[in-house]
Amino acid sequence: MIRVLVVDDSLVMRKAISGIFERADDTTVVDTAANGEDGVDKARRLEPDVVTMDVEMPKMNGIEAVRHIMDASPRPVLMLSSLTERGAEVTIEAMRAGAADFLSKGGSSATLRANDVEAKLLKKVRALAGSDARLFREDESAPASDSSTAPRETSSPARSASSGTAPSRQASYDLAVIGVSTGGPMALQHVIPALPAAFPLPIAIVQHMPPQFTRSLADRLDSLSELSVAEAEEGMLLEPGRVVVAAGDRHLTAERREGALTVCTPTEPAGDTHRPSANVLFRSAAEACRGSVLALVMTGMGKDGLEGARRIKRDGGTVYVQDEDTSVVYGMPRVVSEAGLADASVPLDGLPDAMQQAAGTPAHS
Repeated sequence: MIRVLVVDDSLVMRKAISGIFERADDTTVVDTAANGEDGVDKARRLEPDVVTMDVEMPKMNGIEAVRHIMDASPRPVLMLSSLTERGAEVTIEAMRAGAADFLSKGGSSATLRANDVEAKLLKKVRALAGSDARLFREDESAPASDSSTAPRETSSPARSASSGTAPSRQASYDLAVIGVSTGGPMALQHVIPALPAAFPLPIAIVQHMPPQFTRSLADRLDSLSELSVAEAEEGMLLEPGRVVVAAGDRHLTAERREGALTVCTPTEPAGDTHRPSANVLFRSAAEACRGSVLALVMTGMGKDGLEGARRIKRDGGTVYVQDEDTSVVYGMPRVVSEAGLADASVPLDGLPDAMQQAAGTPAHS
């Protein structure tokens, strides 16, 4: 049984969320807490497998509660947030503090029963229950939110999927693409800010998130990075020095327009499991760049990115996956690796150096 601690200042929401876990065959609620302070104490005493955490609470808010839990008794924390600009900003900050993932709960218990929130909540908790809590601890050496702060050094060696070393060959690429889901905000904060301003490739990112949250994530990464990071908008140029994050509920694709690599933000195809979809981005990149693509498939549930990685490999591009030891959920990278599509399996802190080596750029120092 997966033991869950539910932290929320609303009695109605505590009952509604607890009911979801009690109705499932493999989850149980060990206790509930009405504020962050009580939640921190119960997380330490009861040692639940997963904590669900509200964002705004009296006595101690969700961000501070996450920090205290990560210090005293590290374990996966799932933030339950509202779909508002303020909720998005606070949730991204909580994930920087160590929260593993988030889910929008809406504003009432009735909302929990709509939009498959119950199924999504159980799926996320099941995925997080087996993850290594050490991956969520806030990295004090990571760059501060002041944009003048230099990015953190990354010196961990990249590891090949087969030989234990990163591929030494350098290739000519037009674009780097990244697909990531669960655990992605913190993982991206280890990668993008560690790249120098001279990184020669534009970067396009699909992170599975709803609207509002993707803009907050892009703003956070921009404040930490030498590269310019922005949420995707129709017609943006994909050029060196720029990182584009797919907007929630819209795909991000690359297209050649009058010779320039350009951002498109379509809503179709609607049939893909996710929107934005890593598969859609990867396929468009392979077509627009004639295979001159460097792809990263990072931590996340499911298999989004698999077919796109297959297309990139078929057209002569390169695919790296984040390794199992540093992935919050080793789902997306696993399916790509098991399909024989990964040129290298790389630990999180080794990804910036691996990207720079592949692009022919000296490692950041």
